[in-house]
Amino acid sequence: MAAIGSSWICALALFAVLGDALLPFIPSGTLVILAVLKTAQINGAPLMLGLGVAVASFLGDLLLLHLARRGAPMLHRRLARRPKLAASVARVQDALVERPHGAAAAMVVIARFVPAGRTVLDVAIGHSPAHPHRFLHWSALAALIWAAYIVTLGWLNSHWFNTAWLSLVVSCAAATAISTAIARIVRRNRRLAAL
Repeated sequence: MAAIGSSWICALALFAVLGDALLPFIPSGTLVILAVLKTAQINGAPLMLGLGVAVASFLGDLLLLHLARRGAPMLHRRLARRPKLAASVARVQDALVERPHGAAAAMVVIARFVPAGRTVLDVAIGHSPAHPHRFLHWSALAALIWAAYIVTLGWLNSHWFNTAWLSLVVSCAAATAISTAIARIVRRNRRLAAL
């Protein structure tokens, strides 16, 4: 019965990671941590879950990129109605073009850790006339890094604390704190660059 419960939470976590490219309010990180906590004692499960999370994350990017490229007129209308989103998309497009290869790759990886950063990045690249091949390599790298980070965070806390609920709370608090800190650094650097 426990294995069935673990399978369901793992499947739910993978679907959440796939879908949070489109709907960034989905708590995919929390669900992945919960799946890690449910499977932490099974040999090899965290590694398999990490690989699944990386694949789901990359597939989510591909899906949103495809939708952004196919739905260009709809995207134009949506961006026209939401000036803040349009400004974010334009900033990301400019930054990807202007920055050297390594800095642009770092930007793709960092976007994975910023709330809604992945969504804005995917829309910006899908909306751009440039070909997304270079982005796909960076997206795969970002997916692997984020999967390793979130699964390791859950796994470490599952071994440090005796209770699952405390492990979940500490893991989610740490993930939120890290994302918030990265988002603040990104905003501060953007403000400094604008001066």
